[in-house]
Amino acid sequence: MIYLDYQATTPLAPEARDAMLPWLDKFGNPHSPHRLGREAAAAIEVATAQVAATLGDANGHGRLIFTSGATEAANWALQGAIARTPRRKIVTIATEHACVLDTAEWLAQRGIELVVLPVLANGLVDLDVAAAAIDGQTALVAAMLVNNEIGVIQPINALARLAHDAGALFFCDAVQGFGRVDLPLDVCDLAAISAHKLHGPKGIGALWLRNGLDWPPLIHGGGQQQGLRSGTLSPMLCAGFGAAARLAEQRRDRDRQHIRELSDISDRLFEDWTINGDRFSRYVGNLNLRRAGVDANRLISDVREVAFSAGSACASGSGRPSHVLRAVGLSEVEARSSIRLGFGRYTTQEEIEQAASLINQAAARQLEWA
Repeated sequence: MIYLDYQATTPLAPEARDAMLPWLDKFGNPHSPHRLGREAAAAIEVATAQVAATLGDANGHGRLIFTSGATEAANWALQGAIARTPRRKIVTIATEHACVLDTAEWLAQRGIELVVLPVLANGLVDLDVAAAAIDGQTALVAAMLVNNEIGVIQPINALARLAHDAGALFFCDAVQGFGRVDLPLDVCDLAAISAHKLHGPKGIGALWLRNGLDWPPLIHGGGQQQGLRSGTLSPMLCAGFGAAARLAEQRRDRDRQHIRELSDISDRLFEDWTINGDRFSRYVGNLNLRRAGVDANRLISDVREVAFSAGSACASGSGRPSHVLRAVGLSEVEARSSIRLGFGRYTTQEEIEQAASLINQAAARQLEWA
């Protein structure tokens, strides 16, 4: 099968697998004082440094706390921001991931003022509207670096500046851009990342917190991870995360060039389709397309040789059209005529060409019988 769903998850890098395998047998608790424990703790320290370096914090300007994934990290960022301050307002964007929007809505049901900023037709936030919403009551501004459905890159620097000018914190969901798109970490107070979106294992992510932030613990117990998130860490998952991050840093230029070449080919092969979202301020490994008269779900069912999607994996099966596509102004019909193709390091030119042929043929059959 041709795999073109890199925004949902990525293939595990062989290097990450190799880093993980020894820890199936090395069973020491990394929080124990004996030799087995110290060996496991040392592996976690190495992984922490590798992930931090790829994130852009090789000099230790923040703390990296491992979590079960980016959803947990985002929940912690939003809830923690409210718990630590008397400010009672959160500002975010209509195209954010569900882990941010749903957490923000949960807080709103408990009395927190929530402002969800609309986006323009290209998927970018209107900075004038954002400036009017971010005020002295704002505790946190939350914005994605790269949108998981349409690949649009938000103006993180400008949004962070608005937040800081109002005395608010800025949180960035950096999951889709981590290791692929430059993140201005110096303007962030918090950032969420995930291993499995970067050829690492599922089940582990991290929340990065700028030094100096007094942050409420997420889980109470044994006081692990600087007392912020208690619980025994998995050396295997940490090692896989670290190896995947280190590999992404080593291959950054090579991967970018490869994905750019695949994007150029895709643009030509899907010339009869319309790109959803901005054509320029976007991560080119994410191609969200629509074609009038095409039923995306039927297309996915018809083209079983290719793994692709109609939007976020988190929302699949809900029966509802993508909230991201509706936010950029698409009708329900247009949203249901849209597909998302995600490619990356291990995708070949031949796979892109074959997938495009299969998808275009299936789309043509739909249109012929419409």
